[in-house]
Amino acid sequence: MFYHLFTPLSDGGDVFNLFRYITFRAGGAFMTSLLFAFTFGRPIINWLRRIQKKGQPIRDDGPERHIIEKAGTPTMGGVMILSALLISTLLWARLDNGFIWIVAMVTFGFGAIGFADDFLKVRHFSVKGVPGKLRLGLGFLIALVAAIWATAIQPEDLRNTIALPLLKESVIQAGVFYAPFAMMVIAGSANAVNLTDGLDGLAIMPVMIAAGSLGMIAYVVGRTDFTEYLQLHYVPGTGEIAIFCSALIGAGLGFLWYNAPPAMVFMGDTGSLALGGALGAIAVAAKHEIVWAIIGGLFVLEVVSVIVQVVSFKLTGKRVFRMAPIHHHFEQKGWQEPTIVIRFWIIAVILALVGLATLKLR
Repeated sequence: MFYHLFTPLSDGGDVFNLFRYITFRAGGAFMTSLLFAFTFGRPIINWLRRIQKKGQPIRDDGPERHIIEKAGTPTMGGVMILSALLISTLLWARLDNGFIWIVAMVTFGFGAIGFADDFLKVRHFSVKGVPGKLRLGLGFLIALVAAIWATAIQPEDLRNTIALPLLKESVIQAGVFYAPFAMMVIAGSANAVNLTDGLDGLAIMPVMIAAGSLGMIAYVVGRTDFTEYLQLHYVPGTGEIAIFCSALIGAGLGFLWYNAPPAMVFMGDTGSLALGGALGAIAVAAKHEIVWAIIGGLFVLEVVSVIVQVVSFKLTGKRVFRMAPIHHHFEQKGWQEPTIVIRFWIIAVILALVGLATLKLR
């Protein structure tokens, strides 16, 4: 909004000219979402406490200490994150940019699914929310729309292709299989972050790390000078996504203030599905789906741990992990929650650096 309001007033040498720069607007989006979360975080938490009364239902098949330590904590804190993110993005991003609307659509589409799921859980005080098949079906539908939309506005030579890291400008021509692939990236990301959100502060920091990394990638691939130097695929318009990512980081930091152990609020499916879907959509828009699997390797690990556990138990009757997802395995081994959380943050940082290194190692 600010871009459209102020850039027409600029003569090229005044303060209004700053609004032409993505970096300036990204900083503004970060500060806006951070201040929103700090200002309205407590009132939102108090409101969630009033309407939920008993807080988030705790699964009885999870770690026993959660039933005691986390009982009564309100959920749906994703409302705080998404509100800050939406307002900041609308204020600071160019609203004539298709990629911004794709990512926003995915974010708030998955957020709506998560909100409905959380609402049913707290209303009936049950761990059962929206039926799993319906939730997955709606998620795949949103992801499919986003995949087709992104393909339509990407350069013609990049449509329906999968870029390969380390191999310069090499791509795989996926043809009609690209849309299902992109759909799996987006929907899979949403559910991977959802699985990771099991301990205080565990999911939100890796999400911010990933957002920062993908925001840098989106900014780079949206500039011809950087793409020529790094031998990357140029995708015009993706630079605006950096503003969305900056807003996400600001909103995430504000949320972490209240979600740090012991958490005053959980993000719930409202936040985890939305943020995961957003990251997947950004990777698809910037043509860095495989690099996203590296940057988001922590989320991949969480999903793989669940798959391995289920497959092993069905085939052999034995469990590989004491409990899945894998962060619960370490809880059962006696690790303290802050230890698990911080070590997983470290892993997320390392994987993000490895993913970013692929931009140069080509």
